[in-house]
Amino acid sequence: MEAAVKPQRQMVRLRGRSYVAFVFTPTVPVQDWLHEIDATIARSPGFFAGRPVVIDLSSVDLSQSGIGHLLTSLQDRNIRVLGIEGVEEARLTAMMPPLLSGGRSCVVEPSAPKKAEAKAKPTSLLLENPVRSGQTVIFPEGDVTILGSVGSGAEVVAGGSIHVYGALRGRAMAGVNGHTSARIYCQKIEAELLAIDGFYQTADDIDAALRGKPAQAFLQGNTMRITALN
Repeated sequence: MEAAVKPQRQMVRLRGRSYVAFVFTPTVPVQDWLHEIDATIARSPGFFAGRPVVIDLSSVDLSQSGIGHLLTSLQDRNIRVLGIEGVEEARLTAMMPPLLSGGRSCVVEPSAPKKAEAKAKPTSLLLENPVRSGQTVIFPEGDVTILGSVGSGAEVVAGGSIHVYGALRGRAMAGVNGHTSARIYCQKIEAELLAIDGFYQTADDIDAALRGKPAQAFLQGNTMRITALN
């Protein structure tokens, strides 16, 4: 009698993947903070829809029911919460998003000998073509330079500064890794949204006198300033 052949065990293939998530830090009173979220959505409808969001609760002291009410309020606004930070795990239920820490993902890969001459990662990205409507460029390692324009509905995300040598009509988010000294430069400002290290201004916040002209955006303390680029 032949012995039964055991099926060969197939190894699970694991991969790491990084995503840029918005981090919301609610403040008290939470209802007023939600009104600010509503005002942002009113200025840019659908901006947060389908985007991963992490809630940092380190600035508020919410009970388990309070956290649940906050998550429900965000869900009602079509804001998807990927995880929660800054709170004791005991205050979360099994139905809530998981507790996160660290804020950075790691790559899961087999161990391998270190290469003697590892190439350094580039700290800047140069794009010679325009970023067209609907396209997204994400480069968390450093600066992004675009020789053309950024179309309406397009998005550029950079760990450092963003330089646009044409018109900036879409969204530009610089300093996403906490670089408060990052700046946004463009030859023609018609942006839908500008953000540096989480501080942002929408199209309605930009001085009408600057629209269509060379401009730069930078942080001054906790305030974003947009000035003419001479």
